[in-house]
Amino acid sequence: MSTAEPGPAVDDLGPDDEEQRPDLILVVDDDQDIASFVEFNLKVHGFEVIRARDGQEALDMLETHQPDLAIVDWMMPRMDGVELIQQLRADPLTSALPVIMLTAKSMTIDKVVGLTTGADDYLTKPFDTAELIARVATTLKRNKEFREVSPLTGLPGNARVRREIADRIRGGGDYSVGYIDIDRFKSVNDVYGFDRGDEFISAMARSLQRASASTGKPSIFLGHIGGDDFVFICHPDQVLPLTKSMVTDFESAADRLYDPKDAQRGYIEVPDRRGNKQRAALVTLSIGVAQATAGGRQFADPRMVIAVASEMKKVAKSQPGSYVAIDRRRDSE
Repeated sequence: MSTAEPGPAVDDLGPDDEEQRPDLILVVDDDQDIASFVEFNLKVHGFEVIRARDGQEALDMLETHQPDLAIVDWMMPRMDGVELIQQLRADPLTSALPVIMLTAKSMTIDKVVGLTTGADDYLTKPFDTAELIARVATTLKRNKEFREVSPLTGLPGNARVRREIADRIRGGGDYSVGYIDIDRFKSVNDVYGFDRGDEFISAMARSLQRASASTGKPSIFLGHIGGDDFVFICHPDQVLPLTKSMVTDFESAADRLYDPKDAQRGYIEVPDRRGNKQRAALVTLSIGVAQATAGGRQFADPRMVIAVASEMKKVAKSQPGSYVAIDRRRDSE
């Protein structure tokens, strides 16, 4: 594995996945005093709110609105909260909508019924504003993080990566962001198919996780931004130990995923459009690293960090074998 420390920038991880709008909360309760109380406090804390008086009205509203969370009363006319949640979970368009059940019932068996019906959380009347807001915020955060996780690797995706970088920027400490790309991954899919390609992706995730664990504290953030692209965020001192361990582990795992004859000869034969076979070397890793340090560069926006890491990844791809390109320019350069 080689390393370098060059210069200039641009590229991106893609469009921002998070719309800059307040979360929309659907409040379903036939008691208008309670509904008004909930609506007022949610709006004070920056949420948008729509209201329905029973389960049926809520279902009607969902045909034209897409709330981020529903707060549903248990006891209501026409359609109560339990039946509403059952219908929400049965419809593919609303099956993932997070729901907090709101009720005067406080017996354990009632809570069990509500949760087994499909509610994500349970709030018993009377409740105070702080508890309401805390439960709404926690349920939304948990749901967003679940949606952002890659189903193949279990690692966080683009939006979570951006938030993590933004947190590092706000924190003001030293940090590095690494952008990893599997070289010649397309040739693997072309020759072996997407199922084998997924095995290479999973192997990359496991190699990252093992390398992160062996590198030690402070904890290293790992992300999978799609396809064969991964991200790590760590302290600058951890970059070289992490990448060295990761490259060694992944190249060993990748060798075992090739057909034995291909691994032995060190290349695969990829058919072109005319049916002619072209040689493609085995996969390696290109890793671009942006870093912010007290005596070096500082960033004000996650997009700039991503752009620099992406630029360094291009530098790494221009070099043979697995390669790490680290940006160590200062702000004045």
